[in-house]
Order: sequence, then C-alpha cells, then structure tokens
Amino acid sequence: MMKYLDLKRINEPYVHAADEVLQSGWYLRGEATQRFEQHYAEYIGTKHCVGCANGLDALTLILRAYKEMGVMKDGDEVIVPANTYIASILAITENRLVPVLVEPDINTLQIDDALIEENITSRTRAIMIVHLYGRCAYTDRIGEICARYGLKLIEDNAQAHGCCATTPDGSPSGKTGSLGHAAAHSFYPTKNLGAFGDAGAVTTNDEELASLIRALGNYGSARHYVFDYIGRNSRIDELQAAILDAKLHDLDIQNARRKQIAAIYINKVKNPAITIPQSDRDSVWHIFPVLCERRDELQQYLKGHGVETEIHYPIPPHKQLCYPAWNNLSFPITESIHREELSIPCNPAMSNEEADHVADLLNSFC
Repeated sequence: MMKYLDLKRINEPYVHAADEVLQSGWYLRGEATQRFEQHYAEYIGTKHCVGCANGLDALTLILRAYKEMGVMKDGDEVIVPANTYIASILAITENRLVPVLVEPDINTLQIDDALIEENITSRTRAIMIVHLYGRCAYTDRIGEICARYGLKLIEDNAQAHGCCATTPDGSPSGKTGSLGHAAAHSFYPTKNLGAFGDAGAVTTNDEELASLIRALGNYGSARHYVFDYIGRNSRIDELQAAILDAKLHDLDIQNARRKQIAAIYINKVKNPAITIPQSDRDSVWHIFPVLCERRDELQQYLKGHGVETEIHYPIPPHKQLCYPAWNNLSFPITESIHREELSIPCNPAMSNEEADHVADLLNSFC
C-alpha cells in the first residue's frame, strides 16, 4: 500500500534533535524554544513569533488578545471562509464572536474576495483568511478591503508553511504568515513543517499583541507568579521546538519536492471526470485536492490499487452537529467541494515513479 503520508520516513532524519533535548534535562521554556521562535520569525518575515500548544490555540489566543486590547468585544463579527477546517470556526465562537461564513471561489477553493464586502456590517472587526491545502488565500483586494474598513486581517496558516504570495508579474511579495496583522500556525505532525506531536505558534509585527499572547498562553502571566489575565496553559515544549528548528532548515527543499510531485499530476492527469488544481505558483501543496462527483468510488478504486487517500473534509462546518443553528444554511459551492474532494498522495517522501503511478490510475478511472 502506498501511504498517503509516510511520517516515519519523513521524520527519521530529525530524531537526533529529540535526543539532544532529552539529554539536556530542560524541557519547557528554554533555549530550544527561543531559537525556534527567533528562526521561525526570521523565516516568515515578522518581528515576533510566540510558540503555543497547537494551531487552534494560536487562533484562539489571537482573538482573545484582540478582545483584551479592546479591538473586539462579545458579539462582534469575523468573516471566515465557509470552506475550511473547523478549527478556524471554533476559535471564533470560543471567544464569543460571530463567524460570518463566505463561499469560496470554485477555481481556487479559497475565500471568494468578490463576496467579502457584501458581508461586512457595523459589527465586523476582522477577516480571517485560511491558506487551505497549502495555497495562498491572500489577494490585494482583501488587503484593500481591510484597509478601507479598518479591519484586522488574521491568517490561518496551519497548512501553508513556506508559501509565498506573488504579485501579478510573478514576483514574491512575502510569505503567508506575514501578510496580515497576525497569523496562526499549526505544527501538527502531518503539516509541511510538522512536530512529533501537537505544537503551534503566532507570528506578528505587533509587539503589544505578541506580548499579550505570550502572557495569555502562560496562565495569564508575564511575570513569575503574577497573573494579570485569566489565561490558559498553551506553550510549545522544548522537544517540539528543537525538532521544528531542525526541520525548518529543510522546509524549502521539501516544499520544492512537493511542487515537483504536484507538477506531475498537473501535467499528466487528463481525465474529464476528475478536476485537478490548475498550475499554481502560490501553493506549497500541503494537500493536493482533486474533485470528482464519484469521489467515494474513486477512493475505493485507488485503495484497490494500493493507493491510500484522505478526504479534506467530508462535512463542512455549517453542517456539523456542534453548530445546529447553521445546519439548514445553504452554501452550495462549499457543500459540493466537501462532497467531491479527495486528497491524493503529494509529499517529499514520494518518488516520481509513485506519482506517475497515481496519475496513471486517475487517468484509467472510468
């Protein structure tokens, strides 16, 4: 069976980083965390990086900090894509804010910037863009809307480590995670930059925001045993920080390899029953999503030929039982994506021959 993602193979070169931490005798809030935060901020292109326990906490802490700063209050609205992983929504509702769902563009599967402005009200305080599947969701139009209405731009960068936005002429214009006022990052093991467990971070150029997030994630304390806020325990540990720092050195190389695998699919798959992403320079291919009306049949067909796949995601947020008030809402584009999406293997552990084999199978599906 060709695994969707062979984490053992990908992580073997970095086991030494874990051993070094275990031998050090220091496991939390130490030098490894400081090094990673510094290096990751430099890599993303921001002044500050604050490690935390996971990506959901990173999003939640950003919004919580903005409430502590008086930027937002209970009942304020945050525009967010309807097509996203539920963590984007959970962070908003946990802070007693109101998610305003906006459909994606079917061509990019990212939030449709042409639909954002009509959803802005007097209670709108932020736009949360999600760089879903590893593709940059930012557009100049979104930046202009935020500037015109005085809105915070929050990035959910859980799936796009190392992705660069580009100008219309193809020039790089900054990495995702540095394009808005604040960004949340997840280092869940399957991510392009993945830890050996849960971990996350916030990047920002706002010193006040960074300091507040660090305190909120440390029980609400900026000084030892002094608690200015009702905080939580959400800190990255030394083990994960050391592993992530070691893996960061190879991230661009591994992303380049993902792009090579994606290029094989883009150039080779020619089945009219299967829609594949268009060639896209603004993606690091955390996920290679194909759309097929007979998605379940396609998944079983690939499984029968020894290829493991995933679905990202089978049920959209507004149809989840945890949000019953939304269950009767209609977001037809989002719903069609969640009915048809199938994620095929696309990772740096793959060979060209394996990618060719998957492409041949997709072409032979009928």
